[in-house]
Amino acid sequence: MSLIVSHLQKAYGEKTVVEDLSFEMREPGVYALLGTNGAGKTTSIRMMLGMLAKDGGEVLWNGGPLQTETCNVGYLAEERGLYPKYSLMDQLLYFARLRGVPQAEAKARIRYWANRLEAEEYLYADAARAAESPEGEHREEEKEGKEGKAGNRKHRKKARAFKPKLADQLSKGNQQKIQFMIALISDPELLILDEPLSGLDPVNTDLFKGIIRDEINKGKYLIMSSHQMATVEEFCSDITILDRSRTVLQGNLNDIKKSYGRVNLHLKTEKDAAPYIAACGAQLLTEKEYEYQIRVRGEEQANQLLGALITAGVPVITFDLREPSLHEIFVEKVGDRHGE
Repeated sequence: MSLIVSHLQKAYGEKTVVEDLSFEMREPGVYALLGTNGAGKTTSIRMMLGMLAKDGGEVLWNGGPLQTETCNVGYLAEERGLYPKYSLMDQLLYFARLRGVPQAEAKARIRYWANRLEAEEYLYADAARAAESPEGEHREEEKEGKEGKAGNRKHRKKARAFKPKLADQLSKGNQQKIQFMIALISDPELLILDEPLSGLDPVNTDLFKGIIRDEINKGKYLIMSSHQMATVEEFCSDITILDRSRTVLQGNLNDIKKSYGRVNLHLKTEKDAAPYIAACGAQLLTEKEYEYQIRVRGEEQANQLLGALITAGVPVITFDLREPSLHEIFVEKVGDRHGE
């Protein structure tokens, strides 16, 4: 299987929002679409999915046009897309039916993903009661055991009826969980995630990341759009950076980082090292309590600085020379233009 995006274009009047976007995935993995707000990422994704008409270009899956009828696609949109006044279970079953998942299988998958995403209490009566008062539930079971069947009927009548949750009763993060379930429910071949971790706390961020890793290990094709550069570095092997509708950087992330060389130096000492940094001609980026972030021209200049510190008797605690991070590369490529 393969995904090929070729010369995508989109304009609204005289304003171009996507200009000649091309990339391809010849094997499973994660591809990242990056860019500032308004760079054209979401518009590109919507054109790929046929949700938005293209002004030019094509999107091919296995050599033919990408269509949801011929490619099993899961899509997690950045915007919340749930119906606010319908039960979550009804919506999950509805979207499963749209993707051709039989009802019995859909229910099994909903139960599985609800458990994985710790969302059972919003969908099932037993989980909701347990979440509300686990100790109270235990006491009620003991009491029922003592009072017999008549007592059981009496207490069942008193039990508060479970009301299916509506989307607008959930927090932003929990709505994100339900939408992630919708994206996953058809077991898609191609999974498109637009800002998948937006608005999540650290615990739920780890939940989502674990599922993303599992999908990668299953050999899925994933496209991820995110402002969280550390997450992109964690998952993605190839990237495209967009700025104001245009591609400004594209390629394999490791190759891109290697092309910059090891030019970022983290230095920590027990004495003031600023004079030695200045003397060797390196660029001091930040300084705090004898801890420095430095930009050097390469290993030779870094070693020159280290030699000067040792000769001067300045104790060195940390000397870490590395390639630039994706965050630093991103800022270099789009930051200057946005500061104009």
